[in-house]
Amino acid sequence: MKRIMVTGALGQIGSELVGKLRETYGAENVLATDIRSSDTQDGPFEILDVTDAERMLTLARDFNADTMIHMAALLSATAEEKPLLAWNLNMGGLVNALEAARELGMQFFTPSSIGAFGPSTPKNDTPQDTLQRPTTMYGVNKVAGELLCDYYFTKFGVDTRGLRFPGLISNVAPPGGGTTDYAVDIYYQAIEKGSYTSYIAEGTRMDMMYMPDALQAIVDLMEADADKLVHRNAFNVTAMSFEPEEIAASIRKHIPDFKLSYDVDPVRQAIAASWPDSIDASAAKEEWNFKTEYDLDAMTADMLEKLKQKLQQA
Repeated sequence: MKRIMVTGALGQIGSELVGKLRETYGAENVLATDIRSSDTQDGPFEILDVTDAERMLTLARDFNADTMIHMAALLSATAEEKPLLAWNLNMGGLVNALEAARELGMQFFTPSSIGAFGPSTPKNDTPQDTLQRPTTMYGVNKVAGELLCDYYFTKFGVDTRGLRFPGLISNVAPPGGGTTDYAVDIYYQAIEKGSYTSYIAEGTRMDMMYMPDALQAIVDLMEADADKLVHRNAFNVTAMSFEPEEIAASIRKHIPDFKLSYDVDPVRQAIAASWPDSIDASAAKEEWNFKTEYDLDAMTADMLEKLKQKLQQA
C-alpha cells in the first residue's frame, strides 16, 4: 500500500483507521472520503456517496490510488430498521468499489463481520469455513459481500482481502447503531453515571476486539504475502469473548461501586443470540500471523483512562 483511498472514513472504524494509515504511510498518501463533510482532517478529504460509481472511480483515478479500503456501510441494528436502504448502500457501494478496484488494478479491503454467521452456525470456536445462514439483512449483506469479493478475485484477479470482525470497542468513535455497541456505551456511562442499563441480556456472550488491535489487523493483512493466503474473504479474527456481567466486573476493578442492570431490546438481543459465542481465528494466525495485544482487563484500563481524559476536555 502506497496510495490509499478510504470510503466511510468518518465511521466507527474509518475515523481511526485513517489516522493510523496517515501515520504509517504519510498524510498526503491517504484520501479519506465520506458522504458528510469534515473539518478535522489532516490530509486529503473528499465528499463521496458510495452509490455514485462514476465519482468513486474518478476520485480513485485522480488520486492515483493503488489500494481501496471500503468501509462505508449501514451497521447491524440500523440495517434491521431500514433493510432496503441497507441492501442498496451496503451491496451497491461494495459493487462500485470492487469495480473501481478492477478497473484501476487496486488492492482491495472491505470488512465482514460475525454477523455473517447465523443460528445454525456452530456457536463455540466457530470455524473459518462453516455454515453461514444469517437471519438479518446485515448478515445477508456480509455473506453476499464475502462471496462477491471472492468472485472478483477468481474472475478478475482483484487482490481482495477481508476480516470477519467481532464487536469493536473504541474510545474515539461513539456508539453508532451496532448490536455490540453496549460494550462501548457501558464505559461512558460508568464514568458519567456509575451505572449502566444493558439492552443485551445477562449471560449473552459475544466476541469482541479493541480497536487498536482491529486497525493493526487490517494493516497486517494488507501487507501480508499474497502467496501465503489460502483464505481471503474473510478471515475470522477475535481477541476476547465476554457477557455483560464480565465487562461490568472488569470495570469494578477501577470503579468499585459500578452498577449494571438490564432492559433488554428484543431486536438487538435476537441479533446477538444468532451470533457465535467464540470464534476460531487459527487460519488468520497461520496464514499471516494475526495477533492481538489487549484482553478484557487491559482494554478496560485503557478505555477508562482515555475516556476520562476525553470527557474532561468536552
